Amino acid sequence: MPINTPFIAASPQEQAISHLFIVVLCWMGVILLTVTGLVTYAIIRYRKKGEGEPRQIFGNTRLEWIWTLLPLALVCYFFVATLHTMAVSDPPTRGHSPDMLIIGHQWWWEVHYLKSGVVTANDVHFPVGVPTLVEFKSADVIHDWWVPELGPKIDLIPGHPNKLWIDVDKPGTYLGTCAQFCGAEHAWMRIRAIAQEPAQFDAWLKEQETIPPQPTSGPALAGLKLFKSLPCISCHTIEGLGPTPDAGPNLTHIATRETLGAGRLMNTPKNLAAWLKDPQKFKPGTQMPNLRLTNQQVNDLVAYLETLR
Repeated sequence: MPINTPFIAASPQEQAISHLFIVVLCWMGVILLTVTGLVTYAIIRYRKKGEGEPRQIFGNTRLEWIWTLLPLALVCYFFVATLHTMAVSDPPTRGHSPDMLIIGHQWWWEVHYLKSGVVTANDVHFPVGVPTLVEFKSADVIHDWWVPELGPKIDLIPGHPNKLWIDVDKPGTYLGTCAQFCGAEHAWMRIRAIAQEPAQFDAWLKEQETIPPQPTSGPALAGLKLFKSLPCISCHTIEGLGPTPDAGPNLTHIATRETLGAGRLMNTPKNLAAWLKDPQKFKPGTQMPNLRLTNQQVNDLVAYLETLR
């Protein structure tokens, strides 16, 4: 899935915000040029040419009306345009049930597709052309969801859920981040919003609903046994293994995700091995500890996790 060029509005919400920004920017340019031109004219026209006090001009009623009413009309226009943009970029959510729940953690995103029961992390999939009502919560501190091309930012405040409509109209991968400082690894709380055609999204969701088969031999089986015996199973859920903790990301289909550590590393077997070996090296302060794994243990765990597709 290609990553889209930054700052290309890809939703009606962001298109409205972008349009308002461009309109205001153009008007500010007109005001700047007008004021600069008038000041330049006054400097040249009324410069002192000789001795004595220049001729004094005591007001001009017509000009005073013009420079009072024109700015007032412009401010009123901006006010109405802003109200319209707010209505388009943040439509009412009352009376609608959320389609998705996103929970912000230090420092990753937990994603629930509520109608199917699928739970993933960090990579967030949306169907193109289908408005999706997302509910946002925080598990710890204040976070802020922001994918610039898809619409406005929204705060995730502990104990105060917020909702936002997200309606993507162009397929692609849109990058975002937490926009509220939330601790040491705030910079690596990245978002990958992956917009797919509805048929592709449905196929992906159906794939996520399946439970990967457990390995029966080789390094993958050894990795499964390690996962069960080490603290891994106390923090991460893998459907079909029994416990469902949520201290860390759900790993049921981790091999299908594009990144590790909320964007810190691309999801490759080599990077996964490096992450398991010493997660604190890549994301200091993360709740995942360094388990002092041997190289063999790392290889076995990677072999198992790569089967989770």
